[in-house]
Amino acid sequence: MRIEKLDENTKSNLLEDLLRRSPNSYGQYEESVQEILRNVKEKRDEALFAYTKKFDGVDMDPSSLVVTKEEIDEAYGIVGDELVGIIRRALKNIESYHAKQMQYSWFDSRPDGTILGQKVTALQRVGVYVPGGKAAYPSSVLMNIMPAKVAGVEEIIMVTPPGKDGKVTPTTLVAANEAGADRIYKVGGAQAIGALAYGTESIPKVDKIVGPGNIYVALAKKAVYGHVSIDSIAGPSEILVLADETANPRYVAADLLSQAEHDELASAILVTTSMKLAEKVSAQIDEFLKELSRSEIIRKSLDNYGHILVADTLGDAIDAANAIASEHLEIMTANPFDVMTRIRNAGAIFIGEYSSEPLGDYFAGPNHVLPTNGTAKFFSPLSVDDFIKKSSIISYSREALEEVHEDIEKFAKAEHLTAHANSIHVRFEEK
Repeated sequence: MRIEKLDENTKSNLLEDLLRRSPNSYGQYEESVQEILRNVKEKRDEALFAYTKKFDGVDMDPSSLVVTKEEIDEAYGIVGDELVGIIRRALKNIESYHAKQMQYSWFDSRPDGTILGQKVTALQRVGVYVPGGKAAYPSSVLMNIMPAKVAGVEEIIMVTPPGKDGKVTPTTLVAANEAGADRIYKVGGAQAIGALAYGTESIPKVDKIVGPGNIYVALAKKAVYGHVSIDSIAGPSEILVLADETANPRYVAADLLSQAEHDELASAILVTTSMKLAEKVSAQIDEFLKELSRSEIIRKSLDNYGHILVADTLGDAIDAANAIASEHLEIMTANPFDVMTRIRNAGAIFIGEYSSEPLGDYFAGPNHVLPTNGTAKFFSPLSVDDFIKKSSIISYSREALEEVHEDIEKFAKAEHLTAHANSIHVRFEEK
């Protein structure tokens, strides 16, 4: 793994390289995505079934589109009690964490008859996209559904592409059932996003779409935003380890590789104040690559987006971490909690050598749906907040309004909005 001296030039080049992985850089696919969305909007189920036949090789109709109870029961038999138990324990942690995020309506009444407040309402119907293919990620199913359940969403619709046999991956079905999905449809790709956004004869329109997917799914979510809400445009996975000379090089190397194995666009970065640690981590990575099953993917990921940056000071290292704004940030330093207080930008922060990134992926409880590609500078992890909306409450008595009506009228007239002023004025006209 390459070792570089951290300076403004290497930091600038690194940021530029990372941004190339953004879904916004793949405009050549947008026309195809727009065509799929148009067809689904116009032809509805007909287009949905045609694209499922074209892309997934499965003949689908309204009766086979929905996952049945029998299919879910079959999935439990395949998955087995041990993994079901693990899913349930993880789900308990996820539910407990997200329950602490709940917000409630509030009202503030005053003696003059003024009542101000905020009404918190859960979204009515949400769509969750779950990728298919060779890899199955039941953990993502839990992370996308559970905060919606905690928020009080009335109906959760899940979509996921079928395999060649017309079935859904068993672990995906079990996770969805345990988390509380109300309906599961066997459809994927941009066509599934179109169905959730516009509605078809078989799939109802939702208010918000969440969940990761390939470039077609990402661009489709971007295209329908505004017609429905979305969580974010997810980019490739990334990890940044911030470490000093006290860090265990074997732990650091293992954690960097845990993200590099996702795909060839994944990013794994070590920023350290110790050249000795940098060299040991690089050597340890070479050793791990001899035994890991996805070593070919990891090598390509590290060749493209793997970096070891050696900083002069811990302050420089922290500045670099804030500039990169990584999806996952691990802190392995002599005083990690002090460093944490100086971190402004990160999706999730893992503190200390026993808080490795996969702990957050699977079990700890905080959501693993995180901002990528530097968007941690202004976005947050998926949470209960994503599944609620807020309405302002305003109630004035005549006496309360009378005290301020002249101010309001003058303010409105200053903006040349005389109808606004009149709306207040008529309530105090002399009879």
